[in-house]
Amino acid sequence: MSTKPLFHGSDIEKICDYYHLKKEDITNFGSNVNPLGLSGRIKSAIAGHLDLLSSYPDREYTSLRRTISEYCNVPAEFILPGNGSSELISLLIEVLAPRHTLILGPTYSEYSRELSFSGSTQEYYHLKEEHNFELDTEDLCHALRDGYDFLILCNPNNPTSSAVSQNDLRLLLSFCREHGIFVMIDETYVEFAPDIHAVSAVPLTRDFPDMMVLRGVSKFFAAPGMRFGYGITGNTGFLKKMREKQIPWSLNSIGAFAGEMMFKDQEYIRQTRELILSERERMYREISGMPFYKTYQPYANFLLVRITENGITSFDVFERCIRAGLMIRDCSSFQCLDGEYIRFCVMMPQENTRLLNELGAG
Repeated sequence: MSTKPLFHGSDIEKICDYYHLKKEDITNFGSNVNPLGLSGRIKSAIAGHLDLLSSYPDREYTSLRRTISEYCNVPAEFILPGNGSSELISLLIEVLAPRHTLILGPTYSEYSRELSFSGSTQEYYHLKEEHNFELDTEDLCHALRDGYDFLILCNPNNPTSSAVSQNDLRLLLSFCREHGIFVMIDETYVEFAPDIHAVSAVPLTRDFPDMMVLRGVSKFFAAPGMRFGYGITGNTGFLKKMREKQIPWSLNSIGAFAGEMMFKDQEYIRQTRELILSERERMYREISGMPFYKTYQPYANFLLVRITENGITSFDVFERCIRAGLMIRDCSSFQCLDGEYIRFCVMMPQENTRLLNELGAG
């Protein structure tokens, strides 16, 4: 009896080896990275400033924090740059030392992994498929009464692509403030949202000190290898404690320089949003019209799709697509996601059409 292979996330090398495919022949719909790739302006700027590697970065990242401050419209003293959001998640948990954590799921596994080193208990609050994975804020607040001191949520969420509105976030944060619950909000995908301001918690950092927003450049700016993320909180005392535990010069000189350039690259930001918003709507509309799938209103640059045809599994669809040179995500490894689900991101129009045709042919 054959055993189904186990692939984690976008493990393209392992997948290509198993199916005897060449990496360059695969269109990767599983990585959720901006299909425009790294900005040409950024490439040129980096190439012209390689001498930065001969000097240490500014330990306080003053210029970088000033640029992020302008980009996010928050005070520079609210900002902590780091070596990707993974480092900041780890630092936040280390400083907070939570006892009882609730995670909004299904979601990114790194939160659970970092918590496992902390001694905190961890439980999940399940977004419900029958509610289209949209959060019932009142019900979540009711669940938080059970002695939790830390809440983690991703907004827009991975893999559901659903989002919590800023108005609901304000209600949730008010409740958490009253009950001594610190909130971490991962906004990795927020720049892909139709209306960023409608779902971002960044403006709320001025009013709610017991929360931190995390962002990065891996997905929207197509720079996962840069390992650059940043945290935003109005709790400057908490931020100081994180900085004290952070490894000095956590972000290298080229990363700090390129980060500044990215946030100023308005043409690239405009092109990205135009591409993602138009193609995402097209993909959502076409998938919604296919008889054997159900999809959900997307706010990130990817769509979650439930397979409704009896006898067809997420692995079946994954395997059919990969044999056609299209790599999607089989979501069976996501905790709290029961059923047959696939996820795929928005790529360039011609590639999106190929995937839609392949799914429609099934």
